[in-house]
Amino acid sequence: MAVVITGGTGAIGSAIARAFAKNNDVAVIYRTADEKAEKLAKEIGCSCYKADITSREQVEEVTKKILADFGKVDVIVNNAGISQIKMFCDITELDWYNMIDVHLTGAFNVTQSLLPSLVSRKKGSIINVSSVWGVHGASCEVHYSTVKAGLIGFTKALAKELAPSGITVNCIAPGVIDSPMNNQHLSEEDMKELIEQTPIGRIGTPEDVAKAVLYLAEADFVTGQVIGIDGGFY
Repeated sequence: MAVVITGGTGAIGSAIARAFAKNNDVAVIYRTADEKAEKLAKEIGCSCYKADITSREQVEEVTKKILADFGKVDVIVNNAGISQIKMFCDITELDWYNMIDVHLTGAFNVTQSLLPSLVSRKKGSIINVSSVWGVHGASCEVHYSTVKAGLIGFTKALAKELAPSGITVNCIAPGVIDSPMNNQHLSEEDMKELIEQTPIGRIGTPEDVAKAVLYLAEADFVTGQVIGIDGGFY
C-alpha cells in the first residue's frame, strides 16, 4: 500500500509512519520539523514532503509530487494538529481560525486533493485523527474540542458518500497520549487526575494509536466509525 500521513513528524504521526513502513510505502507530510523529517526518513525509509496543509496551493503541489513518486495512494491519514489551552473568553479570533485551518481545512485540502487516486480504483481508506475531547468536550479547550468534533462529522458524512466507491472513512479518538504536545500542557497533578479517569490505569502511547490506524486501513467492512483509543476514559 501507499500511505500518506499528515503531521508525520510528531509523536503520533511518526509512530503511525513506523508502523506502516514495515510493509508499505509511506509519504509523510510535515510543515516545519526539517530535522525530524530527515531523521525519520533515514530511520524507516519513508519519503518526507514539506507543505503547509492549510494552503490549498501547497497541498496540490505536494499531491502531484507524491503521485509522481508513488503512482497511487491507498491510505490517507489526516493526523496533523495543534493544541492550545485557554479560557473561552481569552480565545482570540486568530486562535480560533488557526485551529480550524489546521484540523478541518487541512483535512479537507489533503483528502480532496488525493481522493481521485482512491476513487479511480474504487478502493482505499481514509482515517481521521480526532480526540477524546471531540467526543466529550474539554474545559479550557473549546476551540480544540470543536474542531475535533468537526472531524467526527466530516468522517461520518464522507463515509456515506464514498461507500459506494469502495472507500472506507473512519475516525480514531485518542485519549491522553504520552506526547510532547500533551506533556507541555499537563502538570503532574493533571496527569494523575486523568489516569484516575482511565479504567486501564495508564496513559496511552503513540504506538497504541498506530495499532488502531493499521487495523482501520485493512478493515474494509468498517466505515463511518469513531474508535476511542482511550483506555476506557470517561
